[in-house]
Order: sequence, then C-alpha cells, then structure tokens
Amino acid sequence: MSERAKERDKDRAQPRRPQTFRLDDPDVVVVDAEETGRPGRGTIQITPEADPAQLPVPLEVMLPARRGFRWGALFWGSVAGLVLLGLGLGVTHLIEDLFARSEALGYVGAGLAAAAAIALAAVIARETYGLVRLATIEKLHQRAAAVLLSDDRAESRDVIAELLRIAHANPRLARPRAELAGHADDIIDGADMIKLAERELMAPLDIEARRLVSVAAQRVSVVTAVSPRALIDVLFVFVASLRMIRQLARLYGGRPGTLGMISLLRHVIAHLAITGGMAASDSLIQQVLGHGIAAKLSQRLGEGVLNGLLTARLGLAAIDVTRPMPFAALPRPALADLAKDLLRKQEENE
Repeated sequence: MSERAKERDKDRAQPRRPQTFRLDDPDVVVVDAEETGRPGRGTIQITPEADPAQLPVPLEVMLPARRGFRWGALFWGSVAGLVLLGLGLGVTHLIEDLFARSEALGYVGAGLAAAAAIALAAVIARETYGLVRLATIEKLHQRAAAVLLSDDRAESRDVIAELLRIAHANPRLARPRAELAGHADDIIDGADMIKLAERELMAPLDIEARRLVSVAAQRVSVVTAVSPRALIDVLFVFVASLRMIRQLARLYGGRPGTLGMISLLRHVIAHLAITGGMAASDSLIQQVLGHGIAAKLSQRLGEGVLNGLLTARLGLAAIDVTRPMPFAALPRPALADLAKDLLRKQEENE
C-alpha cells in the first residue's frame, strides 16, 4: 500500500477536530448536497441547508368549486315543492270528504295527517342535520390542510376546538381529548398543533376504520365467491359498500341520513376519479393475481378476491372523504396491507 493511501485511511479513521474559519477564506468551498467530488486537502467543505420555503409541500386534492347558477337544484326543488303542494291538497280534500261522511272518520284522518306531518318534519330535520354535519367535517378537513401550509397558530386553535366538539360524543376519545387539552398550551406552531391532534384523536379511529374496511372487503370476497348469480353479487356489493361508508362516516363524527349518504357516495366516487384510485387498484390487482395467486385459487375465489380489493379501495377513498383531518402525522392506510389480509383470509377459507 502506498504512503498516500495510508495517510488517507488514517484521516478517515481519526475523527475530524473542530476548526475555525472565515467565510472569505479561500480554503472554504461551498458545494451542493448532490455533489460527490472529494475536496482538496486542506480545504473546508460547506453544504448549505435547503430553504424551507422551497421544500415540497403535500397538497390535498380538492374538488373544483362550482360556479354559476345551479339550474338542476332549481328544477328538483320546484318539482319537490309541486309534489308537496299536490299531496297537501289531496290530503285536505280527503279529510273534508271523511268529515262529510262521518265526523269520527274525519277526526281519524286529521290525526293521521298530523302524525304524518310531524314525522315528515322530523325526517327533514334529521336529514338537514346530517347534511350540515357532513359539510362541517368537510370544511374542517380543508381548514386543517390550510393550517398545515400556513402554520397559523390562531386558526389551529379554532380547528382544534371544533374538532373537540365533534369528538365529544365519542366515548373512546375521552382520554385522548384530555391529553390533547393538557398539551394545547405547550405547542406554539399551528402545524405542530394539528399534527398532535391527529396523533391523539385520529389514531384510534384510523385503526377501527381499517378494521371496518378489512371486514367489509372480506365479507364481499366470501359472498361473491360462493354466490351463484351475478345479480346477487352486484346487489350485495352495493349494500355492503353503502353500509361500510355509513359506518366510516359515523366513526369519524358524521351523521348521514339518506340525502347525506347520496352526497357522501358522490364525493367518494369523485375522489376515486380524481386520485386515479381505480387505475391504482387495477395495477395492484394485476400484480397480486399475476404472481401465482390466480393459479392457486379457483375462478370463483379469484373473482371474490377481485371484488374484495375493489371494495377495500372504495373504503380507503371513503376514509379520505369522511376523515375530519388530512393525513400528515399518521400514515395513510395502504391497499397492499388490506390485500394481504384478504388473500390470507381466502387461503384460510380454501
């Protein structure tokens, strides 16, 4: 070994001692982090840190806001008003006819009409509350994503207060709420406060959401594998998907009614279309079924696995839509993990 190589190995083995230098020293060399060249002997190499303003920032995929007058809403609102007026006029004539025939029948008809009106008012109030609750969660999700970018401390406190009000009805979040309230005054940065709230409040809910999606996917996989009719498969997948979305919405604080479920399902499908989820699902399914799994499973079991994976992907999209906070401090559930559970369940059933 040459003397120069021995000196180089000796320099590498010994730790470098602290040195003092001036920035205008000609021996000071500023290099980029990607540069791999070795500096000359006696020079001091400085690598500048990246500017935080130039670092990549995760952006949430948001639906474009609708502009212009909504003629469809006006049409359906007008049709609904005409139907209600027609029903009201028909009920009024019916009660008048009942009173003309018999006073007792008239009172019975009036009582039934009053009970129907009270029930209709309760249904409208429940649907309105469900829509408002879903809109509140969606707006809270957008505000939390904005705080992660702006690091606004005051806005983060408002977001956390609204989140605690939503989580107050969930008994499993009693201890996380207390811990979050105890550490609220210790956090200065708004983004750190949002991340702390996500770790404390969303972690147990994410675990339960992953379990719900996994159970729904396994149920769809098993039923569609043994079902003799394609129509039964379609109906069962549709009902199981609606039930899964409703459970996820209730888990994260939503109270969707019938109209709320229609709106929520529309948002989930739009989220799948924007994020390209179906294409990602197809590539994963081809990858999983192409590595010998299709050869081990029968044709019906393979179809069951396919339906289960699509249901799992729909559930992951529903988590993104119903979750009141974006994924920042916690990892997003992956379809590959659910696929492993699904394949393991199918192998056990086989």
